[in-house]
Amino acid sequence: MCSWTTTQLDNNLKADNDMPPPRLDIIIPALDEADQLPALLASLAPLRTAGAEVVLVDGGSRDATLAIAREGACHCLSAPKGRASQMNAGGEASHGEHLLFLHADTRLPPDAMALVAKALAGKRYWGRFDVRLTGRHPLLPLIGAAMNLRSRLTGIATGDQAMFMTREAFQAVGGFPAQPLMEDIEMSRRLKRLSPPACLRAKATSSGRRWERQGAWRTMLLMWRLRWRYWRGEPADKLAQEYRHVR
Repeated sequence: MCSWTTTQLDNNLKADNDMPPPRLDIIIPALDEADQLPALLASLAPLRTAGAEVVLVDGGSRDATLAIAREGACHCLSAPKGRASQMNAGGEASHGEHLLFLHADTRLPPDAMALVAKALAGKRYWGRFDVRLTGRHPLLPLIGAAMNLRSRLTGIATGDQAMFMTREAFQAVGGFPAQPLMEDIEMSRRLKRLSPPACLRAKATSSGRRWERQGAWRTMLLMWRLRWRYWRGEPADKLAQEYRHVR
């Protein structure tokens, strides 16, 4: 178990006040995302120019995901399939002081690096962006707004909201939990022991393909039911059997 405390994190923060701005590492867990990667890497190019490193962690893709990532000059890794496993591998292999975990179908706002640096410059050790869902379904704006409101009220972030944190916070909580579902919820719970999240109103834009593919109402009801059961203590392994299309 890691023995970091919030006091230690505060001391580190004070020691770094006179240092250059922290480097941001953007970690992308990917599986068969060749269709999404060109647009994603293009959107991240300005951040890379500003000093961010992009780390793609592949979970066993059968398409051209790795080839496209290498052509885009990403730092590429492989890890066992599963977002938690892949994100932990990326976090451990990266070197930046700030870590941001980004889904392949999510786009950051242009000033993401500055926003993250400002959010983590005080006594907050982690945070997330608001999310805007794109797609044709008329319910997607409402779903995104509900996600943002729920997150703001509960302090729980979802992967679609581009979670970010200091490296010390990532290490303090032992990384993402080794579970196939609800890893973002459990990670939020762990990080809340260090500080409340920085809830940024700047929006990350994420694809609504999950809701369009499976049906908006059906997906919402399923997620509400799974979250309720997880809150009641059912193991994530069992719940994941009902939501296999997420992974």
